[in-house]
Amino acid sequence: MRKKNKSIPLNTMTDDFGGDISVERLAVNDLWNSGAVSYNGFEEAEQSHRHDRHSFFLLETGTVHLEIDFQKYKMTAPSVIYIHPDQVHRTTDFENVTVSSWAINNENLNPEYLQLLESITPAKPLELSNETFSILSETVSLFIKFSGRKSDQLYQSLLKDICNALIALVASQYLEHSKSTDKLSRFEIVNKAFREMLERNYSSIKSPAAYAQKLNISTPYLNECVKEVTGYPVTYHIQQRVILEAKRLLYYSDKSVKEISAELGYDDYPYFSRLFTKVTGTPALIFRKKNLD
Repeated sequence: MRKKNKSIPLNTMTDDFGGDISVERLAVNDLWNSGAVSYNGFEEAEQSHRHDRHSFFLLETGTVHLEIDFQKYKMTAPSVIYIHPDQVHRTTDFENVTVSSWAINNENLNPEYLQLLESITPAKPLELSNETFSILSETVSLFIKFSGRKSDQLYQSLLKDICNALIALVASQYLEHSKSTDKLSRFEIVNKAFREMLERNYSSIKSPAAYAQKLNISTPYLNECVKEVTGYPVTYHIQQRVILEAKRLLYYSDKSVKEISAELGYDDYPYFSRLFTKVTGTPALIFRKKNLD
């Protein structure tokens, strides 16, 4: 049975060399058959959790099965994935794995890269060419070496710079597989700006008019742009984002529906309950009960 928690577990990425940046490389043959579950890092990975920072995983060998926000993914080496601090995830299985990971908090992350990462959230596993994988793997090895040089005068700056360089390499790969900004239509640009703003404000702003005002456009025009690109109006996306967070909290924590309603900005608890049922087709308590096992 799934462990219950008052809130969604928040795992701290390893940072033995201090600060708010981390890097490590791990290898294991088989999580379930080698006894590696006893190793704390893998035991935590098995349980649904969030990370306290922006985290990146470079799969160098083997296969990993992941569950991220109710979606299942299979990663095969060589590949990479970015996981946003908001995303709830766990490792369900892996074999013959070598994985490198690094993480960084907002304060140390280049603001330009932060904006790029927000625009590609949620990110799916990305397969890498051999050349790109080689560059990333070599950079991680260099990062690990630098992390041991604690006596260097500019130690923290060095870690920050190389971590951001790695992030830029990964972000550029995601951008290469998406439509470039200079090729976006006006409708797509407005939709992109709205989705980024929604991610930052979903718990406090629920009105399409409020988002339109922040974007300095009319509400009808915002709706026109978003619907043209996605097929759905602004209200749909607001509700979907709020309900995703509600699902996370219902599934991974034991907060009451009333507590979740308040946390997501709904003082009217009955309204929130009706909204959850409308969007998911299932009452909140039944959704939780169905997912207990």
